[in-house]
Amino acid sequence: MKDQPIKVGVIGVGSLGAVHARIYAQLDAVELVGVYDVDRVRAEAVAAEYGTKAVDELDRLADEIEAASVAVPTDLHFEVAERLIGKGVHLLVEKPIADTTSRAEQMVRLAEERAVVLQVGHVERFNPVMTFLEGALSAPRFIEAHRLAPYPPPRAGLPPRGTEVSVVLDLMIHDLDVILHLVGAELQEFHAVGVPVLSPTEDIANVRLVFRNGCVANVTASRISPERLRKIRVFQADSYLSLDYMNQTGVVHRKAGGTITREQVPIEKGEPLALELANFVRCVRTRNEPVVSGRHAADALRLAVAISRQIRASAAAPIE
Repeated sequence: MKDQPIKVGVIGVGSLGAVHARIYAQLDAVELVGVYDVDRVRAEAVAAEYGTKAVDELDRLADEIEAASVAVPTDLHFEVAERLIGKGVHLLVEKPIADTTSRAEQMVRLAEERAVVLQVGHVERFNPVMTFLEGALSAPRFIEAHRLAPYPPPRAGLPPRGTEVSVVLDLMIHDLDVILHLVGAELQEFHAVGVPVLSPTEDIANVRLVFRNGCVANVTASRISPERLRKIRVFQADSYLSLDYMNQTGVVHRKAGGTITREQVPIEKGEPLALELANFVRCVRTRNEPVVSGRHAADALRLAVAISRQIRASAAAPIE
């Protein structure tokens, strides 16, 4: 019934999954039924903090819920999602949707066959900065995105969080998803470079994307930076927009009477993840398509994988 709370669970309660649990515990019309993690001690601590229970079997939790967040390592996304979709559970899977394009496509097909909601955690689409950006765009000509972060701390028995995939799939994929959404045109070509520093795969990468409508995007991601930075700049015929995802601030420069004006962007700040989870719950209730569907996420992953492959092919090529 519409007035009944949506019963949800969280699968994987590391640093990000625990935030999912906190937000679900605060959302109206939601009952956080339980959490599951292979680390039982961690699951019990998170459950106690947010007034729910730690469930020791994934299938048992799946039988008690309607919807779930999946916040396990990327290489386990498909395994967990397949089991939950098989039980008819609606899913919000953290990004990237999967570790391979074939698994991403299979996950999308399974969700469609079972008629379950499949949303993917490209959280920047829920950043208040995006609301302004989408309303201010006409025909972007050049886009520049930078996403920098320090290297993740070590974890006992596990690789540092996110490093089971390259920085392209770990960080850059956020900007790839946003740019594909904003440009809305077919990609014509791209040229990518990148290097591993502390991980087996790329820790820093840059790609230049050229679209058939003439728009060009230059995207840089690094997880070996001493500072954190998440910015996007968009140039179009009548204006230049510079927006800061992290601080939720921005500036617009416009042509006016032979000169250039500068104004601060009026952004109403909010917690992007809370907005994302609220949207997910709303989609579960209404069966509307999510802002970031499984198909959107699969498209972003396909591009990210192609970029990584080009980087590795270039690295392996002999120097003449």
